[in-house]
Amino acid sequence: MTNKIIFNIIQVIVVMSLSPLVKGVNDRMKEWIQSRKGPSILQPYRDIYKLFHKDEVVSEHCSWIFRITPYLVFITPIFVTLLIPVLTDYPLFFAFMGDMLGGGFILALGGFFATLAAVDTGNPYGPIGASRTRMVGFLAEPVFMIVFFTVSFVAGSTIPYIVQKAWVTPLSNFFEPSHILVMLAFIMLIIAETGRIPVDNPSGHFELAMIDESKGLEYSGRGAALMKWGGCMKFFVLLCIFLNVLVTPWGLASENNIGAVLLAVPLVLIKILAFVIVLVIIESSLAKLRLFRITEFLGAAFITSVAAMIMYFF
Repeated sequence: MTNKIIFNIIQVIVVMSLSPLVKGVNDRMKEWIQSRKGPSILQPYRDIYKLFHKDEVVSEHCSWIFRITPYLVFITPIFVTLLIPVLTDYPLFFAFMGDMLGGGFILALGGFFATLAAVDTGNPYGPIGASRTRMVGFLAEPVFMIVFFTVSFVAGSTIPYIVQKAWVTPLSNFFEPSHILVMLAFIMLIIAETGRIPVDNPSGHFELAMIDESKGLEYSGRGAALMKWGGCMKFFVLLCIFLNVLVTPWGLASENNIGAVLLAVPLVLIKILAFVIVLVIIESSLAKLRLFRITEFLGAAFITSVAAMIMYFF
């Protein structure tokens, strides 16, 4: 029991400390593909450090929602980290306190408050981006539901550790059409939920075209640092759910000892790096969609997830 609590703490530390690195690698790779030098892979750490040491300016017209939102955005990925396999393929102390659907709702809670905070400032650009963010979220949530229902039919549960054992541990299940379609739908969800091309352009800062970035437009100092750090952790957590639960348990520790868990850290990072390369190729091969075309993209994700469920039954 004590070991499992310690391993949970290690998972949280890994997510908090390495999530900015994954974002830095992702940004640097995109710049390489575009034949530009780009920032260092450590730039997210420098940005977060710089923001923590700057003064925070908050409008006197903002309510408590604006003030607590950065902490919620920062904390929600940490809660999900306690529920999912980040470094081990066996359940840890908090593994059965929530399933994949509950984890999705926890992440959505941070996004919901971030949207409210964008409206709360009274800035004309914040509500524009907030309404677009809610539109994307409204279209993405049914896909989450269908993906998790398909997973529950196959594994008999939506607990991440049980899903992993029942679906991806037997190698023969990997090539089933339902599994491949679920993975494709989840990739499209990751792109939509983290504000990446073709749904949004994370490197664009034109106020009238912002979607995901508009939620942190009015934050400065500590609030901006927590929003940025929380966004990095959300991306890392979604990658862990996809890679460790739905794709392959390779690299995860199977033994209940500290050495195996620490060895899993570089192995999981290698797996994440491989997927980041795929994600960068996808982003660099597509153009940002117009706003009314985003519905078609997420509609395709929904149809893919429904097709996965139908494939499983027939």
